[in-house]
This record gives sequence, structure tokens and C-alpha cells, in this order.
Amino acid sequence: MDSSFDSLTVWLFFEPSLCICAIITRIDVREGLMFTVFVLGNIASGKSTACRFLESRGALLIDLDVLAKSLYVPGSDIVNALAEEFGWDILDEDGGVRRNVLASRAFVSPDTVARLNSIVHPALIEQLSLRILDPVCCTVSSPRYPFAAVEVSAPTGFEDALGLADEIMVVSAPLAVRRERAIHRGMEPSDFDARCACQPDESSLCSLATTVIDNAAGDSSLFEQLDAWLARHGLMDAMDKETTDA
Repeated sequence: MDSSFDSLTVWLFFEPSLCICAIITRIDVREGLMFTVFVLGNIASGKSTACRFLESRGALLIDLDVLAKSLYVPGSDIVNALAEEFGWDILDEDGGVRRNVLASRAFVSPDTVARLNSIVHPALIEQLSLRILDPVCCTVSSPRYPFAAVEVSAPTGFEDALGLADEIMVVSAPLAVRRERAIHRGMEPSDFDARCACQPDESSLCSLATTVIDNAAGDSSLFEQLDAWLARHGLMDAMDKETTDA
């Protein structure tokens, strides 16, 4: 997109009686986007649990891992680029990505993670920005949400997208606690250690945050802190209003 433009309006015509207007904004332009919190956390921090709780409180939940996987369309430029970078045998007989094989090659070092990110992130950021457009900008009826919560499992290399967020929340727990949790869930210690080596340390991750949620205890205090955050931002009231309006 030409950087001299703040937005681009696209009309999509599907049939004479149905058309959709989409307004695409640059990632540094907040106008037209719903209130959005990025939820970051290292492996076994409780980030996914926090995101599901925010969803139960009315958030539009967007899991970046799921969104990224939706981009792996057989024959697409992204899939071809991944195959060229990590080996054509990451593809199955139908041309789809064998995600376990890709993961075994992409999540082995910071360098390989960076190579994966350089291929996937540009399209991922574009798709994310479209999903958090305020539905009020569109000409068709859409579900209304008081805010969006974006689950970010791999923040390294995703810094260019931070301009899409109004708030950055980090769910944090000490490394030893997270390691014990992951192993208790059935993860091999060596797999946990390899994943951790590709993730930022807790202090570096927390330095990105507007709000840090301490989940060392792994108990209901996680939900109490999240409810307190919602109350501070008036999002509990917004959720109640959406329910009443519906």
C-alpha cells in the first residue's frame, strides 16, 4: 500500500444484491479500529487461559497461531516460500503444510524463527488489521464486540504490528514454574527448553507491556487481575451495554 495514504476503501461485489465495503488502514493508523489488547506470554505462562477468559467477558478473540495457519493455502505464495526455505518435504501429497515438520525445522533457533517470521508476518499483519476493523465502518451487519483480544504466542519479530494495539498485556510466570507446568501437561523437557530458547526472557517480554499480569500462582488471581483490568478500562460496562443492546 502506498505509504502516503492513511486508508484504502475496497468494495467487494459478490452478486447484484450483496456487496461489502472494507476499509484497509496502515498499521500505524488507529482510527476505525476497535479497542484492541495484544496478550503476550511465553510458553505455559497462562496466556491462552487469559485469552479465553477475556473472550468469555465479551472480547473478539483472535489467535495469531490459528490465523497464521489459515494462510497456509496449498499453492499460495506463502506456502511455496516456506517450502523453498525449509524444504519441499514440509508439504504433504496435497500441497498442504505438514505443520509438525515445519515446526521441527522452524523452531530450533532464533535464526530459523526469524526466517519463518519474515515469510508469514507481512500477510499475517494485513489479515489481523482487517479483523479488528470496527464493524461500524462496514455496510453489512456484523457481530459487535466491546474490544478485541489478540493472542500472540511468538512476539519476537512481530514488533512492527504493535502499532495495532491500544494496550499490550503480558501474562508472566517464572521460567521454573512454566517448565514444571509444561512437563506436567506432557511436554518433553527438551522440547520445552528448545522452545524457550527461541522466546524472549521474562524481563524483556514484560518491558513491552502496558500491563503485566502475574500468573505465578496459577490460581483464580489470574481472573481477578483480568477483571480489574477490564473495570479500569470501562470494558465491563461496555460488555454489559452490548448485552443489553442485543
